Amino acid sequence: MTLSMPSLQATSAGLFRSAGAAACRAEGIAPIQVNHLDVFYRDLHALEDVSVAVKPGKLTGIVGPNGAGKSTLMKAMLGLIPAAQGEVSWGQTSLLAQRERLAYLPQRAQIDWRYPATAWDVVMMGRVRKAGWLRKFSATSKRAAEAALKRVGMEDFAHRPIGQLSGGQQQRIFLARALAQEADVLFLDEPLTGVDKRTEAVLFDILHELADEGKIVLAVHHDLGPTIKNFDEVILLNREVVASGVRDEVLQSEFMQQAYGGWATNWAAAAA
Repeated sequence: MTLSMPSLQATSAGLFRSAGAAACRAEGIAPIQVNHLDVFYRDLHALEDVSVAVKPGKLTGIVGPNGAGKSTLMKAMLGLIPAAQGEVSWGQTSLLAQRERLAYLPQRAQIDWRYPATAWDVVMMGRVRKAGWLRKFSATSKRAAEAALKRVGMEDFAHRPIGQLSGGQQQRIFLARALAQEADVLFLDEPLTGVDKRTEAVLFDILHELADEGKIVLAVHHDLGPTIKNFDEVILLNREVVASGVRDEVLQSEFMQQAYGGWATNWAAAAA
């Protein structure tokens, strides 16, 4: 994916926080429901009969071994790749009928960092849908972008070319773009890849804050180290759903062995 108009159309708190606050804000908000989703890549059955709910007020991670279909699941939910069968709904209608309420952070490898845009330009892309195509941005949109940059600690880099920023800074700018959208659902595909520890902490703090606001926050996550404890709920995937739900209940040796093989048995006891 590049920083282009078609891509815009496609996209367009700490660990020990109070669970009660998030529950109150999420009350009455429906989860995203994935029902019997199948995806094929040529002859490869990439996802098989995936059914899972993604709840508001929770930071949810999709984890699994390489080739498990983690990014495939996220892209299929967003309609970026076709599904052979199944549906993704939110409330009484399909998720894709509510695109204006969704924000998406793609993998870093999918972004053309040579694109001639400043950090400010990227964040303002999050306001295009609200402003309308080829229309000037309002003062409200500019204030939203300024607030988003400040929230991720990047206000001093607004006019820096995006390609000249570090990996962690670039990821914070793309999170600011999502914040500027004021979306109710946030999808992040491996957001911690190539970021420093400071950015990692900033990202998790903000994602927890968004969840506490009652939003739906779903991230593909490949690291089974200590960062896994930042997630409230986990979807353990290996082409099909092995287990899903509260993190400590999912990261049990039985489920981990099904997903990863025997090496994960000892790890699960230490990480859960």
